Amino acid sequence: MDIARLIADRSRAIDASGIRRVFDLGKELTDPINLSIGQPDFPVPDPIKQAAIDAINNDHNGYTVTQGVAALRTRLREHLKGDVGWDVGEGSPTDLLVTAGTSGALVLASMCLLNPGDEMIIPDPYFVMYPNLAKMVGARAVFCDVYPDFIMTAERVEPLISPKTKIVMFNSPANPTGAVATRAQCRDLLDLCRARNVLLISDEIYDEFTYREARTDEFNGRGRCPSPARFENARDDVLLVRGFGKTYGVTGWRMGYCAGPRDLINELGKLQQFTFTCAPSMSQHGCIAALGVDMSDHIEDYQSRRGLVLRRLREVTEVSTPGGAFYVFAKIPDRLHLTGAEFVERCIERNVLIIPGNVFSRRDTHFRLSFATKRDSLERGLDVLVELMR
Repeated sequence: MDIARLIADRSRAIDASGIRRVFDLGKELTDPINLSIGQPDFPVPDPIKQAAIDAINNDHNGYTVTQGVAALRTRLREHLKGDVGWDVGEGSPTDLLVTAGTSGALVLASMCLLNPGDEMIIPDPYFVMYPNLAKMVGARAVFCDVYPDFIMTAERVEPLISPKTKIVMFNSPANPTGAVATRAQCRDLLDLCRARNVLLISDEIYDEFTYREARTDEFNGRGRCPSPARFENARDDVLLVRGFGKTYGVTGWRMGYCAGPRDLINELGKLQQFTFTCAPSMSQHGCIAALGVDMSDHIEDYQSRRGLVLRRLREVTEVSTPGGAFYVFAKIPDRLHLTGAEFVERCIERNVLIIPGNVFSRRDTHFRLSFATKRDSLERGLDVLVELMR
């Protein structure tokens, strides 16, 4: 059979992840210093693990309702009320959907909102999934250049909006840069999207991983990630996407959720019914416990690691300060006359894994380093990077 003839254009348009290619190269190395992986290195807290174990032992192993188990939805409603001030659920114009990871929510949203030829504005640099979401549904990703500070502002977005624009994809804290927008920047972008009748999708998978100086106390006095969801009536104009994987170390559990206008959530639920069916049942039960676990010690530790990375890399290159997540997006010094891909090849020769900037951008001038790794490995990797850039 000629399989090549059968492959659809949407699949051909998508390349394998450049991150995966680096992982594959890493398999050939002996005990590499891995500064490439985008997942926490701390163990899942015991209460969360125990809740999932109990769910399995208590036979909560079958399908759940598409929207998510009732107890988790209740906890999420309480969380959203306390965090962003949204009333979610019965009697409200706002609802939520438990999804198979934040990626699941983004896939459903692109399927639901984008027709062939429609446009979605995304930042550049971007999370690797964003341009491919558009390709999968025959839409077009419009790139918003956010160099050198990596903030997606209303001023940068406005010239890109056209009659075909359906979505502005906003990611703060951002992958791969760790950039965090200010409260004012969030408000201005929300106002722009409202005025132009464009849905603002706020991808906040790293919302808990916001460092002290980037947090705002203006909403509830607790200091949280600035978000367009925090403004009055934002729930009418924002699809808020969050998850559990990065915050609690359960990336493999595939647990996320989204909240927004009820009519939109109903459509997403309909699509989930015929795609993912539901989020994993035992993961849902485990994440009921997650919402009561304090992760502040881990976040403080990561902030300390961030300081180490910035101190070392600034000896040899330009690095903007990431306000959240656990990445640094560092510029390769012009004096080296190397692309990101070429520099990464030199690092691999020295047993260090990082990701070239062209995986996340139309430019290839930077590299992404993840400091979600043990401190001794981080220090050894930084020694190599500094030596190569010096």
